[in-house]
Parts: sequence; C-alpha cells; structure tokens
Amino acid sequence: MARSLLLIARQAPWSGLAAREALDIVLAGGAFDLPMAMLFLDDGVFQLAAAQQPAAVQQKDLTANLQALQLFGVEELYAAGRSLRERGLAEDALGLPVRLLDDAELTALLDRFDEVITL
Repeated sequence: MARSLLLIARQAPWSGLAAREALDIVLAGGAFDLPMAMLFLDDGVFQLAAAQQPAAVQQKDLTANLQALQLFGVEELYAAGRSLRERGLAEDALGLPVRLLDDAELTALLDRFDEVITL
C-alpha cells in the first residue's frame, strides 16, 4: 500500500525555488496516484493569493501549476487560517479553493499522513 504524503508549503512564491519545488513534488506524486495533500502555512499562503504579478520580481507565475493540482488528483488542499489572518489575506481573495484549518485541525491533519515534507 502506498504511503500517504502531506507537503507543507511555507515559502512565498517569490522567495526562491522552494514554492516551485513543492508544487513539482506534489504534481509528480499525483501523477503516480500517491495519496497526497498540500498544506499552505506561514508565508506559503501567499502562493494562494489571486492576481499575483510575479514578473515584477522576475519570477515565474505558479498559478497554472496550482490550478493543475486537481487534474493530477491532488484534491486535498488546506491553508492555515491563522497564517491567512496574520498576513491580511481573506479567503475570498484566494485564487484556489482550500479548506481553512484552525490550530487543532492542523495537528489532526499532520497525524493523518505517513510522511510530511516541509519546503
């Protein structure tokens, strides 16, 4: 039986390669039908913001990769509600539907998966 994997994205999309690498891992796992989910935590919630302008900071747009997650079978997408609030992001300003979790739900989510990778 395949081991389940939770990938935690903690980096803003413009802070380096971590955001793109996290998406690549999840897309690859989804292509092989691994049980996977993705959690956006801390500055990683900025990856969810709609209407980003990555060219202004000479970065590539991750929007298409994020939209492809469901096509690759990665349907469990989560975001930490506290991270959104601390960064002034409203749920209706996100470019991707995610389930918002409180701190207790985050702990339960971590316990559900066999492996957890944080980038």
